[in-house]
Amino acid sequence: MNRFLKHLGNAWLVGTLIFIIIMAILYASGVYPNGISWAEAWEEYYEGMIFSLIIYCANAIWIQYLLNTYKYDLFTAKRFIKAILGNIGFSLIGIFISKLILLVGIQNQPLLEFLEDQEITDYRISLFISIVVALIFYSVWYYKYRQENKVKEQKIIAGTASAKFDALKNQLDPHFLFNSLNVLTSLIDEDPNQAQKFTTSLSKVYRYVLEQKNKDLVSVDEELQFARTYVKLLKMRFEDSIVLDIPEKAINSEAKIVPLSLQLLLENAVKHNIVTSAKPLHIRIYEEEGLLKVTNNLQEKQVVKKSSGVGLQNIKQRYDLLSNRNMEIFNDGTNFTVQLPMLTQQVSVVETQEEFIDDKRYQKAKEKVEAVKGFYGNLIAYCIVIPCLALLNYKTTSFPWVIFPILGWGFGLLTHGMEAFGYNPLWGKRWEEKKLRELMDKEDF
Repeated sequence: MNRFLKHLGNAWLVGTLIFIIIMAILYASGVYPNGISWAEAWEEYYEGMIFSLIIYCANAIWIQYLLNTYKYDLFTAKRFIKAILGNIGFSLIGIFISKLILLVGIQNQPLLEFLEDQEITDYRISLFISIVVALIFYSVWYYKYRQENKVKEQKIIAGTASAKFDALKNQLDPHFLFNSLNVLTSLIDEDPNQAQKFTTSLSKVYRYVLEQKNKDLVSVDEELQFARTYVKLLKMRFEDSIVLDIPEKAINSEAKIVPLSLQLLLENAVKHNIVTSAKPLHIRIYEEEGLLKVTNNLQEKQVVKKSSGVGLQNIKQRYDLLSNRNMEIFNDGTNFTVQLPMLTQQVSVVETQEEFIDDKRYQKAKEKVEAVKGFYGNLIAYCIVIPCLALLNYKTTSFPWVIFPILGWGFGLLTHGMEAFGYNPLWGKRWEEKKLRELMDKEDF
């Protein structure tokens, strides 16, 4: 019902505008040198309005069918040609029905005489006007489609990045636990007492893993502290075979890195290198030019189990999603170095649920403001144009043709305002809420 009333309002507005334009052209062309009477103008107006309402509604039915069928896939060459041909067909039908109502229904022309008098040339002007209106609609709809498509693409990119980022973070939990349990298994055989201490320390370390893995970024200070704790855990197994050189705090306390990155790098170094008292593994963590560097001496194991690909790749992919600064890896044959960018401002496409909800609320509020702003713009135009038309009417002719744009545009302005402010006298907000409650209370719904 709302859509039907909106179509009627639009048809009335379009018909009134077309009437004003045609009358202005005819008047300027000298067709009415002595002016036009009220009766003649009213006859021209209601005849034009019959054509406008019927042709508009006929095309609206066709366009609504296209939108329901193809939605945003309408704008291909084949379908657009089909759409235009459909508009031509529906316009011809609408013109025929309009002429039938006007000549046979109102002016009492015999039906057979009406049918015999029909010529295709009589349809040219009405058909041309209807096609122009349809093309304007398609242009507006295409513009709207392009804008919505851009927003949709950004949402897809953001959603994909968010899902990918969550997947990367979720890899850390089982990965860390699996490797820690492997260490614990080795300790149980080698030193049961150390295995017991390892289990206690592991619970404390694992708590940090659970707390930090759901964060996008953490402070460098937190990671440095955790790295020291994690190395203590490793030393329960390797004792003095691991030598760690690590700063107490970061130079910039606001600097951040991806969580658990140092743990993954330390684990990677232990996994791929020989760690014995004869060949201790030296690991150095230091800052340089806005980068946190992790370096270890290379003494690669001859046989290494196939890597799961979680460690370095995980860190790299998380940085790719969070920042335009990349992690870099260097291997000079003697030392293996990983450079982690220290971020002071997050450049992220990852959206949390709360941010997404806020964004949706913002978009809804923005649409509401745009609708109200559009209505006020329409109202201002109405208040400026109508007095000008009234003055023109007063200066040119005694016939008060200005009443037609006042009523036609006024009706359109009224429907625009009701839509902008969300007011519906028939199916308002209270009716919607009442109907929703009724449906929710039904057990079979």
